[in-house]
Amino acid sequence: ADAAMKAGKWEKKALKGIELYGKTLGVIGFGRIGRWVARIAKSVGMEVLAYDPLVTAGRIREQEATPASLDEIYAKSDVITVHTPLNDKTRNLIGAASIAKMKSGVMLINCARGGIVNENDLCDALDSGQVGGAALDVFGREPSDNERLRQYRQVTLTPHIAASTSEAQCKVSVEIAQQVVRFLKDGVVANAVNMP
Repeated sequence: ADAAMKAGKWEKKALKGIELYGKTLGVIGFGRIGRWVARIAKSVGMEVLAYDPLVTAGRIREQEATPASLDEIYAKSDVITVHTPLNDKTRNLIGAASIAKMKSGVMLINCARGGIVNENDLCDALDSGQVGGAALDVFGREPSDNERLRQYRQVTLTPHIAASTSEAQCKVSVEIAQQVVRFLKDGVVANAVNMP
């Protein structure tokens, strides 16, 4: 709608959205950010399914979400959002095989790490209509050189700016300083993604 308006077009009848109320959100990765997104989704009336191999079912239920397997999330979710690190288990987690298990017309969101969503498989699924839309802030290669992704009106692309706010940068700076102090004082390493 924004692009059409800026191009001088009034395409009111051609544009149609969906309501989030009553839809199901699948959250893959239920850490701090995944839980925050789930709270927002619940506040607009969405049902939330959550998958995280490191979080207990009880902890997921405490957040008013329903524990689910990946296959359950794929089969039942209207919208799927990813909040995992990129590692050997998550690389291409969203690819042709998993997309084939998803509801037709599913919406995909990845603001976590590039490489979790296979971009070419996503484009194939957009072409077939299996995926109804996507929002990507991260890419397998940055800056993104995937010209195919740019052609879709139902895809929103941003240049890895999810944490690009003044507030987020301040919070990260304080958090890093606190973690360094905690390590130097107590020998505790918190939130290290490259440490067993």
